[in-house]
Amino acid sequence: MIFRSLAFSLLLSLLPAHAADLVTRPGAVGHRDFRHAKQVLPKVYAGLESTFYCGCRYRGKSIDFSSCSYQVRKDARRGSRQEWEHVVPAWVIGHQRQCWQRGGRKHCAAVDPVFRKAEGDLVNLVPVIGEINADRSNFRYAVWADDPPPIYGQCRTVVDFKKRRIQPRQVVRGRIARIQMYMATTYGLHLSQQDRRLFCTWARAYPVDAWEREREHRIQRIQGSGNRFVSDPAAVDSFCSRS
Repeated sequence: MIFRSLAFSLLLSLLPAHAADLVTRPGAVGHRDFRHAKQVLPKVYAGLESTFYCGCRYRGKSIDFSSCSYQVRKDARRGSRQEWEHVVPAWVIGHQRQCWQRGGRKHCAAVDPVFRKAEGDLVNLVPVIGEINADRSNFRYAVWADDPPPIYGQCRTVVDFKKRRIQPRQVVRGRIARIQMYMATTYGLHLSQQDRRLFCTWARAYPVDAWEREREHRIQRIQGSGNRFVSDPAAVDSFCSRS
């Protein structure tokens, strides 16, 4: 028993400092895995309950269609349900880590502490309509039309399934860009030059607003750290100067 305890302590000491510090209690301050992140996300968005891509109000897990004139494209079950989406998909995070090649997302969550931390990072998680969460999949962000034909009623976000891309409504583009910058620098994720240019353009064209500042403040209180690309404008300039 003593040997087992010493071996476990040695294993923890060999993990990266940021890999062994996940918390589980709702009232604790720190990073969480995805399962425990979902327990505190309602606190992050309390009073800000509006879906990311369409601006629909929601209560609990139920979407208020009348608040945004959303129309279900195909999946009525998920179209009526609020879910949590990774702005940088778990697929993107995992595909840049060895664990994914050995068993996909479940394997990464089981054996890779850095993946667990990235998967549950509150900065990267936003409330969305379940149907759009499914439709977006791991598609990249892009802009291809000033006024694209809508596919979800009055929602201004559209998905191009053939080219595997998503064009988000304008109000969230700067938020997406700053989240992408944070995830890339925090977890060493690769961004293509095309994506870096797009996100730098968005970060500058759509500055931080009151909603984003409030969200950042709440995440810092719950997670102990937040997104410096929101709190420090110079961080965006520094990131984009290297693009």
